[in-house]
Amino acid sequence: MKIGQLSARTGCPVETIRYYEREGLLPEPARSSGNYRLYAEPHEQRLRFILHCRMLDMTLSEIRTLLNYHDHPYQPCDAVNGLIDDHLAHVDARITQLVALREALATLRLRCNGETNSSQCGILSALAEPAADMPGVSYEVSHVPRAHGR
Repeated sequence: MKIGQLSARTGCPVETIRYYEREGLLPEPARSSGNYRLYAEPHEQRLRFILHCRMLDMTLSEIRTLLNYHDHPYQPCDAVNGLIDDHLAHVDARITQLVALREALATLRLRCNGETNSSQCGILSALAEPAADMPGVSYEVSHVPRAHGR
């Protein structure tokens, strides 16, 4: 199948498929006489594996590690468990950061009732203050990355 067909079957954009190839996550496909990439069922299976990992917010490094274990099935899987345990710890830390961020935003929202003009807006005034002056806000949670190690 051509790259467009693989994209349609998996829901993965063509550029992302090419990116995974460049990163070495997907093996390079055969080429047609017209130099089109020709993918086979194993490419689709591997891409679905990668996409599932990405849905779980795993980094490319984590995916590489899991693919290595997947490709070499006679290795002990304790490292796979360790990788998932580490990822769970990271997710837990992000949840804690997001809860603190939500509380800070809720506190900020209470500073304005929307009945004045923006020159008297409590939210805008609070945002101009140092974050340390705002309860529940710290620079540590002022930015919560959407993904780690990318």
